[in-house]
Order: sequence, then structure tokens, then C-alpha cells
Amino acid sequence: MSEQRTRPVGFGIWLIVASVIGWWAAFQLTVEKFALLENPQDALACDLSPFIQCSTNLQSWQGSVFGFPNPLIGLTGWMAPLVVGVAVLAGARFPRWFWAVFGAGITFAFGLVCWLIAQSLYDLFVLCPWCMVTWAVTIPTFFATVVHLFRNGTFSGSEKVRASAGRLMPWVPLATILAFALIILLAQLQGLDFLGEMAKILF
Repeated sequence: MSEQRTRPVGFGIWLIVASVIGWWAAFQLTVEKFALLENPQDALACDLSPFIQCSTNLQSWQGSVFGFPNPLIGLTGWMAPLVVGVAVLAGARFPRWFWAVFGAGITFAFGLVCWLIAQSLYDLFVLCPWCMVTWAVTIPTFFATVVHLFRNGTFSGSEKVRASAGRLMPWVPLATILAFALIILLAQLQGLDFLGEMAKILF
């Protein structure tokens, strides 16, 4: 079967929630980019410390890797999972090719995020708050989407594979936590005072 028999309500809800959060982060970064263009010498609202800031990322070539500010990718890109999430909750059923294209888009977003994380840690040596919000929703969205594509028969028509994928979905939060822990560990190994700075922000 090219589509699963029951509506993936949890997956649809997550796509909506992640899209709203991701779009808001992209919007905030876009606003900060405009502020930076208007007043290049002024500190941005998201410049919280030498290690936690947006300015360095937005002014770097990595911040416009495709020739335009990266936040514009988020403003447009997050619309896709939002529409899919709403459609799924409405009972829409999509063919296998549609899910394959959607999965390719999410995989591209995940790959771009991984690259940007590496650039932040090993080249720019700063962590952008709104970028981290984007990472925080892109990573679990990728994990959940991959599992869902196995579960709904996009990758395999085998009932055994689909059933196994269905049992994996509850483990997506744990996989996400482990991914976050890895990012924090890498930041610590790079000498970024990540935990200390985040503790000041939170408390």
C-alpha cells in the first residue's frame, strides 16, 4: 500500500507545531537581519553574550549560503510541513511519490541544519539562539518523518517493516534528546561555555 490505513494524528500535530515554531524562529531572524542592515554597529536583541549571538551568523557567508539570507529558507520552507500536517489531520491521503518528495525536502533541511551546526561550532565559534530553535524542531521532524515513511509504506511495502517502524515512532523523542546531547557535548569540546551561558539565560 502507498498510504497507511489510519491517520497519523500524532505525526500531523507535530508537523504543525514544528512548523509554527520553526517559522517563528525564521521570522525573528529575518527581523534581526533587517535591524542589522539598518544599524550594522548596534547589538541585536539576540546577542546575549560573545558565545550566544545572532550577529556573527547573520553577517557570515554561511548565513547566506545560497546567496540570500538563510532565514528566508525557513519562512518559505516551513510552510510545506504545516500544509502537510493540516492535510493529514483533515484525513488527506497522499501517494507514495508525494511522501518521497516530502521526505527528500525534510532530509535536505536536516542536512543543511547539520552543516550549519558544524559551521557554528568549528568555524564561527558562536551559537545563535534562533538558529538553535530551528535545530530543535528540524531534528525531531527529520527523525519522525523517516520513521513515518517506513511506517506508511513509502520505502517498503513489507508489513513487517511497516510494523517495526510503527514501534519505533515512540523512540523519536529519545533519539532527539541524544542528538541534542551530542550537540552540547561537541560545543563543550570546542570550548564554548554553552551550559553556563544557557543557564544564565534560563535562570
